[in-house]
Amino acid sequence: MGPASPERVSTPTGAVFLSYASQDAEAAQKICGTLRAAGIEVFLDQSELRGGDVWDERIRREIHDCALFIPVISANTASRREGYFRLEWDLADQRSHMMARSRVFVMPVCLDATTEAAADVPESFRRAQWTRLPAGETPPAFVERVRRLLSPEAPAATRPPASPMSGAVATVGEPIRASRWAKPLLLAFLAFVAFTGLAYVVANKFWVARHATPEAAARAAPAGFAPPPHSIAVLPFVNLSGDKEQEYFSDGLTEELLNSLAAIEGLQVAARTSSFSFKEHPDIVTVAHKLNVGAVLEGSVRRSEHTVRITTQLINAVTGFHLWSKTYDRELGDVLKLQTEIATAVASALKVTLLGDVSAKIELGGTRNPAALDAYLRGSKSYSSRPDAAGLESAIAAYTEAIRFDPNYALAFAGRSRALSDYASGYLTGAVTHADLHKAQADARQAIKLAPELAEGHSALAQSLWEDSLDFIQASEAYEHAMALAPGNAQILTDGGHFAVLMGRFEAGLASVHRAVALDPLNPRSRSLLGEALFFARRYEEAIAALGEVLSLESGFKRAAGFRGLAYYARGDFRSARSSCEATPDFWASQWCLAVAYDKLGQHGDAEATLKKLQTTYGDSGAYQYAAVYAQWGDRAQALQWLDSALRLLDPGLIYLKTDPLMDPLRKEPRFQAIMRELKFPD
Repeated sequence: MGPASPERVSTPTGAVFLSYASQDAEAAQKICGTLRAAGIEVFLDQSELRGGDVWDERIRREIHDCALFIPVISANTASRREGYFRLEWDLADQRSHMMARSRVFVMPVCLDATTEAAADVPESFRRAQWTRLPAGETPPAFVERVRRLLSPEAPAATRPPASPMSGAVATVGEPIRASRWAKPLLLAFLAFVAFTGLAYVVANKFWVARHATPEAAARAAPAGFAPPPHSIAVLPFVNLSGDKEQEYFSDGLTEELLNSLAAIEGLQVAARTSSFSFKEHPDIVTVAHKLNVGAVLEGSVRRSEHTVRITTQLINAVTGFHLWSKTYDRELGDVLKLQTEIATAVASALKVTLLGDVSAKIELGGTRNPAALDAYLRGSKSYSSRPDAAGLESAIAAYTEAIRFDPNYALAFAGRSRALSDYASGYLTGAVTHADLHKAQADARQAIKLAPELAEGHSALAQSLWEDSLDFIQASEAYEHAMALAPGNAQILTDGGHFAVLMGRFEAGLASVHRAVALDPLNPRSRSLLGEALFFARRYEEAIAALGEVLSLESGFKRAAGFRGLAYYARGDFRSARSSCEATPDFWASQWCLAVAYDKLGQHGDAEATLKKLQTTYGDSGAYQYAAVYAQWGDRAQALQWLDSALRLLDPGLIYLKTDPLMDPLRKEPRFQAIMRELKFPD
């Protein structure tokens, strides 16, 4: 709100609340002064309260109790995408939804020529004609209108017919626009207000969510919508730091809080990718239906040099009512403890029974060093938002910086291990680098040493074990341990379940990946790995359908197009296989698919050219894929020779060998069976 003032404004509630942006403080004070001179009570916040819970609660109470809300609209408010005045506007808008449409509660004034279309205001502000008060100059006619609206003798419905000029800004004395609602719908709404009025009085502190009123929720909710009990989505917290470059911090804190909630037994939490797909914050009902959750947590983050303010609110996504809200001011070093406070408060609001030491689970592997936390969040942002070699390099550098600031930061070791494994696997860089895989394994073991119950550490160890040394037995044990420690973590469930399928444990593995997709329904990666798992489980029709859903979410998802082609190929539909893989011809999985599909379609020259292109790009790192191609071409000698090379090179691609249908022509070969024994796949 406006700048700090030595004048302490303390006005009784129940009359006028004047809401404005700080740039319009002078004009707002003119309006306030004129109204007060006429004996009208006005609440004008001049930031005499210094923020925090007391300030936030005071503002909410004043808006709840006022008789008339006057938002001051201008080019300044239109240009500001963020600001506390927008929260005030939302609170007033939501209160207006609880009132009969005949009552005048919101009375917008405009200081300049800003139009409704350009103003970016709540819907209720558009249902009343605006009054123009240039630079805050307030004529007697405006004062008289305010006095008349505040008069207890004034009838509720005093608004004249609507102006024929849609969108025009009214001058003093022009009519206030009538509601656009049809009469039958208005009568239905008034009945709803009568029904809910008592509940509103009793629960006056539970403000309706700004994105979905109870009325809107009732209109939008499909018949039979019944989300799982104790289910929640965490929307990306809004960055209010005034610096776009600080968004990694608000995103990172959101993700860490999401992970903290996922650690609470009995709470189902929508995973990061799905929640973050709602970055632009659509209405809460849409979020709830798409993610199948019963509650939504949203908030904002304002970071300064040494402190952070986090404002949160929990909303019942079915009814649209607030369940809980609070503002926290903390030192940066206390963010880890703050995660515990918020997660515990949310669980309590959702009536989740807390079992064991919740804080120990949430704070596991974390840090209290602000510089280490900052670097870790930058690493996580790079890892999640840039799935390429440059993004992984940036993530590795940031995680390394976090470890330098705090050598006991277990989560940073686990994060660096995973990034190193992805970078060194060869699928992004074209070459498997075992030196980096060794480092990844060492980092994972250090993470576990620092925090033995850290699921991310065990999952990272599993990945490094099979990619580095083809130790599938220990990797299987590590994945099982990770999934037991974090049964609500979608990424761990996806990776562990996919691995289990490759090891031949089809039912258990698919169950885990299906669970991951339920937690992260809008994540293309989870759905793609489900499609792959179905392919290796030889459920080709289901694989094709699942991978098609991935491509409907993200049409350019290359991995899904390649493996869908392989599923078509395994089903015997070679033309569809070719069509799917030709959409992404430069991706390794598509080239693998095209090399065999072209051959089956008689395009032998194209098949050989594709294999040559694959070999040029990946060299010996693609030994397993070359073996599979030669097996499908019927050249068993070449196929076995490349399998020997893959074993000698410890090619991570050998993880597919046990279940890969492309290798079926070789399964009776003695050398193939010997290689299977050497790899020691778990039973």
